[in-house]
Amino acid sequence: MEEELATPYWHLDRPDGPRRTLRRLPAITAPVLRLIWQCGRRPALTILVLQVASGVATASGLLATAAVLDELLAAGAAPDRLVAAIPSLILVASIVALRGAAEAAVELARARLEPALRRAAEERLFAAALGVQLSDFDDVDFFDGLHRARDRGLFHLERALGNTVDLLGATCGVAAAAAGLAVLHPLLVPLLVVSVVPEAWAVLKAARYGYAGMRGMVTLNRRVDLLADLATEREPAAELRACQAQPYLLAEYRQVADVLKQTETRVGVSMARVRAAGRAAGGLAMAAVLAVLGLMLHSGWIALAAAGTAVIAVRVAAAALRQLAQAANQLFEQFMYVSDYHDFLADAEARRLPSGGTAAPRSPERITLHSVGFTYPGSPRPALRDIDLTIHAGQTIALVGENGSGKTTLARVLAGLYRPTTGTLRWDGVDSSELDPDTLADRVVLVPQQPVRWPHDARTNVRLGRHDRPDPGDLALHEAASLAAADDVVAGLPAGWQTLLSKQFRGGHELSAGQWQRLAVARGLFRDGPLLIWDEPTAPLDAKAEYAVYETLRKIAGERTVLLITHRLTSVRHADRIYLLHRGRVVEEGTHEELLALHGRYAELYALQTGKAARR
Repeated sequence: MEEELATPYWHLDRPDGPRRTLRRLPAITAPVLRLIWQCGRRPALTILVLQVASGVATASGLLATAAVLDELLAAGAAPDRLVAAIPSLILVASIVALRGAAEAAVELARARLEPALRRAAEERLFAAALGVQLSDFDDVDFFDGLHRARDRGLFHLERALGNTVDLLGATCGVAAAAAGLAVLHPLLVPLLVVSVVPEAWAVLKAARYGYAGMRGMVTLNRRVDLLADLATEREPAAELRACQAQPYLLAEYRQVADVLKQTETRVGVSMARVRAAGRAAGGLAMAAVLAVLGLMLHSGWIALAAAGTAVIAVRVAAAALRQLAQAANQLFEQFMYVSDYHDFLADAEARRLPSGGTAAPRSPERITLHSVGFTYPGSPRPALRDIDLTIHAGQTIALVGENGSGKTTLARVLAGLYRPTTGTLRWDGVDSSELDPDTLADRVVLVPQQPVRWPHDARTNVRLGRHDRPDPGDLALHEAASLAAADDVVAGLPAGWQTLLSKQFRGGHELSAGQWQRLAVARGLFRDGPLLIWDEPTAPLDAKAEYAVYETLRKIAGERTVLLITHRLTSVRHADRIYLLHRGRVVEEGTHEELLALHGRYAELYALQTGKAARR
């Protein structure tokens, strides 16, 4: 059952094996440390200095403890011995206090560093995602890498910082204990190693079991998360209930959750057994160390005070090594996810949009496509093939055809969002690949069929069409809203233009699909550009609103070039040129009357929509 659920369709991870990850550890760690240094140099230095100081304090404390025991165990009256030990006791107390202060300062520095690291890492991720081409989001490898970096890489990067701090502190603690023992007697260091080997073995063995079970659990956890979204999010709630699919969803959850529980239980029990065996072996090793210390004491190789201090040092070192092994184990797992984050940044950098080039014409007189084809990444067949098309300034061009015929893809190629995989796209004779992407995008207005529903107020939802456009008194804003019939929508909102349009936050208001579309049309009108691309702009609108939008298009056309994509052929009768696409090709073109006279696909579709027989 577990193998059936962890299929390639669901499993999108490609985790490295332990050996390869161990070899990559320096390469993975270096960027993390570099990022830590860049986003918080002062707290990072503070942590480093204080952890080293804490280790020195530990070693000094052990030696001071030996001095205290020497005084207390010396010959003479008890009061005299106690008075003689007071200076050493004060020194030990001072060292303990300083170590406590250092640990508190480390926590304060860590509290400053962690948010700074998260902030810097998030910005790098978002900038990388926003800097690539639109077609990259159709690449499965890129999209999966982005979500691995966003959903797990960022989380584990922040946790890796805490474990790195713990690892540094534990390393200093072990080194301090070893240094203290070396001063007391050279033979005590091998005893320290013997006492901690069983614990270290148990931690490493448990880590191997954890790694072996991690791959399947990551896959199963993703499926549980997907089902959780379906069960708890607002968007699918209506359809789930309308289809009475709640029992199916619960059954799907139980199937996955049961396998996940069994896997977690099996891995957890295996790790618990190994740790129990490690603790038992560690107890035996500690007994052996104490026996050896007794023999050394009996043989006069070591003083009683040094033996007592050695016992304390061994316990301190064991605790520090336990922390070190735990931190190293967690870092080992976390760095696999952190490597996803850095791999995505490297991949996004390689895909980054080229900058510079010739500025796109402010108002192109002619846009031409010659033998243009486009294939989505990983797709076995092209979405567009051999497209030849010429658009002149001021024309209204209509793209029509059945679903999947390539209309939206062609519109995005014309907008410069997709680059042709074959053929050429030219603006006034200049190849689009030579044009500056920023200036080309500046000339385009795109109103998609499913616009973004920004979780912001109504005013921002419209102004985002061109967020940096000066608009004193919001005159252009109100004009765009009026032309799009969106002013009626805003008039009905509780706080007008300041109404928050998201039910996910307190005081938010939700709009219907048609109302959102009116705001999207207003956003496009507010953006204002020489090339207007309208992708099914009226699909969710009622007849009155649809009529208003098309009237607006006719009014504002003028010198602008309008590219209209629609299924409603009655809406394109006045277009200067109509292109009918079928399976990625232009199969018919002409005016409305010319296409009807052909008695082809266009005439057939028009007859179906209008309920009239095609002209014969």
